[in-house]
Amino acid sequence: MKTILFFVIFVCSFMGIYGQTVNPNYDASLAKSLGADEYGMKQYVMVILKTGSNRLEKGAKRDSLFAGHMKNISRLVALKKLIVAGPFISANNSYRGIFILDVSTLEEANKILETDPTIREKVLEPELYLWYGSAALPEYLKTADQLWLNKP
Repeated sequence: MKTILFFVIFVCSFMGIYGQTVNPNYDASLAKSLGADEYGMKQYVMVILKTGSNRLEKGAKRDSLFAGHMKNISRLVALKKLIVAGPFISANNSYRGIFILDVSTLEEANKILETDPTIREKVLEPELYLWYGSAALPEYLKTADQLWLNKP
């Protein structure tokens, strides 16, 4: 009986190793170029932008900072460091928007965020999280650039 039980456990352990499905559409060169692991995923940094401690009233200074914020977003997209950005429709808990940065460390993300005037001036405050998502995420930018009529 012990021999049969051992054999069943032995066979089942190999089924787990060899029972994985291999993707017939797998493109090794694309996966490598996007930094994908064996699951098609990679690490990013997700940034939640919250209302900062500097509560500027509407006016020229605030307008200038947000114009710089938008210009910086475009610059980071061109550098392929920022792949998702956008405001929340309703701001609960002072949450204003998100960034997903195509970097793998919080340190690199913080250096990038220092280039944003609204963050430097504490109008927005970032919360950073390591995030594991599809390595294909940057590919959507090619299509996204064909969809807007008026740049925000």
